[in-house]
Amino acid sequence: MIPVTRHGWREMLIGSLVLAAVMVGITQAYFIPDWLRYVFLLLPVAVLIWLFAFFRDPERAIPVEQHAMVSPADGKVSDIEKLPNHELLGGPCVRVGIFLSVFNVHINRAPCDGVVKEVRYKRGKFINAMKHNEASTDNESNTVVLVESESNRPIAVVKQIVGLIARRIICTVDKGESVARGQRIGMIKFGSRTELYIPAWLEPEIKVQIGDTVRGAQDVIAILHQPVVTRVRKLDDQEYEPIVGRESPA
Repeated sequence: MIPVTRHGWREMLIGSLVLAAVMVGITQAYFIPDWLRYVFLLLPVAVLIWLFAFFRDPERAIPVEQHAMVSPADGKVSDIEKLPNHELLGGPCVRVGIFLSVFNVHINRAPCDGVVKEVRYKRGKFINAMKHNEASTDNESNTVVLVESESNRPIAVVKQIVGLIARRIICTVDKGESVARGQRIGMIKFGSRTELYIPAWLEPEIKVQIGDTVRGAQDVIAILHQPVVTRVRKLDDQEYEPIVGRESPA
């Protein structure tokens, strides 16, 4: 049985009750022919299956390569771009954008070991996440900055971005917290976009291409040709949602 994230318990409970009520209503509707009744019942069943599948949270085999950065999300690589400067990284970088459809796993992962220097939430629009540049700059988002534990130098930025359908961002890490490569750091509820920014000083060799399908924590996004020095406390990978979470408005 594939595990599901506790971030979706509320949606799964409410959705199950609503869909159960719809199914009861269909079975009790005397004006619907029997043959058509069974056809109508297939729709809420399909929606219920999709709802539970959306909140699936499978375990992943994390690569052992020492200088690898893994994907922070499941989805399709939509764009790869070199940027002349990123304010949070303090210099040029490479941005890898990943589009998450409503059929992808929506758990976000840490791309590498590090320490959370900053978590920055920004209110914004709900532009279609396929519009890369507009969605990146204008949409509601949450940005996590990771630094080396020894030098405090930025080594990665993960940006969670809502889309046309996505309306809620969950982040489960806080400033000063150590994270391990592949560790769960949150999720975006329903279709969305996740971006990974890698500073140029790490000399990243990008291992994916536009159109590639990637799996969070498992597929390698880049190999770094400059070493990253980190001493993080390895955490239990079991996911716990804080009592008071950092969520955007519904």
